[in-house]
Amino acid sequence: MHLTVAFTLLSSLVAAVVAHDDHEHDMQMPLDYVKYPYQAVYYPGDNDVTANSIFSGITTFAKLPWVRCLGKEKDTPFDIAFIGAPFDTGTSYRPGARFGPAGIRAGSRRLTLYGGYNVPLAVNPFLSGLKVVDCGDIPVTPYDNKYAIQQIEDGHKELLHRPTFSPLGNDTLTGKPLVPISADGKNHPRIITLGGDHTIVLPLLRSIYSAYGPISVIHFDSHLDTWKPEVFGGAPSQQAAINHGTYFYWASQEGLIKNGSSIASISFFTPTPLRFHGAIRTTLSGPADYTNDDASGFQRIEAREIDTIGTDGIIKKIRDTVGDTPVYLSIDIDSIDPAFAPATGTPETGGWSTRELRTILRGLDGLHIVSADIVEVAPAYDTNAELTTMAASDVLFEVLSVMAKTPLGKVAQ
Repeated sequence: MHLTVAFTLLSSLVAAVVAHDDHEHDMQMPLDYVKYPYQAVYYPGDNDVTANSIFSGITTFAKLPWVRCLGKEKDTPFDIAFIGAPFDTGTSYRPGARFGPAGIRAGSRRLTLYGGYNVPLAVNPFLSGLKVVDCGDIPVTPYDNKYAIQQIEDGHKELLHRPTFSPLGNDTLTGKPLVPISADGKNHPRIITLGGDHTIVLPLLRSIYSAYGPISVIHFDSHLDTWKPEVFGGAPSQQAAINHGTYFYWASQEGLIKNGSSIASISFFTPTPLRFHGAIRTTLSGPADYTNDDASGFQRIEAREIDTIGTDGIIKKIRDTVGDTPVYLSIDIDSIDPAFAPATGTPETGGWSTRELRTILRGLDGLHIVSADIVEVAPAYDTNAELTTMAASDVLFEVLSVMAKTPLGKVAQ
């Protein structure tokens, strides 16, 4: 009797499993699953429904579709991709930025709560016609810095050299076709990297060099990050010499970014790049640190200058420096004052507010930002209200909006 009942129950279970397998896979999807993600319901337009369960579903940046760009979907084209680089073994003070990509994505969940329209920039980057995706994270080992740095370079380069989803199109003013501004003459997608400590920028610039050659850099940070290895950390080994305070020194030494004295006479395919620091307010070992920074080719804006020239003056200095050359944008979250963004590896008081940095970033509208990153977000030190990760995601919303408005092309001369 018991054997008969047991056999009957087992048969019913097998039948249920078989019936389950026969069902459409779509029937097993979460309620908010989007079969065709580029028609995503999370990016409403005018008068569409907003504030609708934005907290549900898996956590990608701003609810973007997740694409396994370095895996099964490695042939999927896109125009702008978010990618994480969870590396923090180049830090000098507080570790934890390996959790930055996950934290920034969590902080971005409410970005499109009321829709994705950026009022000051008059654009909705999610409905701009560009294919924007979240590619997840680059696999990064925590045991070997040399190997990890190579992983980051290889992963970024793989995405950077992917064909774009959208063509460049025509110039909106003249109607003439646009040609790529890259050194290799190809139209490359843009990559926004979620760090990770600032060491990751060295492999990222190596990747950028493969497409654009030497690049102009806009760097928002409270620290110089151009220190000589024998000064910053003492370089006890060859690998220890590469860290989050020396990566720009090495980038300069490798010719990834070059000095330039004039931005007015730059020819189309052979720019003379310039570099720029913003929000600097660190202490120094002495004046020699600035001398070394000058030798690395950077111009500086101290954080305190905002009190005298305001955000407009800072924007003007940046634009006068980089002109219309292709530019890479690197943002350390510690450029924001720890009152607004406490969760970072080396916090410095006296910084800009979140609002001031967002205003300055909007002032970059029209620049050819080829790729960007935000780094040094260490969620373990954040408030329960996710203050820092929300600030980081909002900063990237401004960057994404600027990118969406300006294609990486120019009218052929």
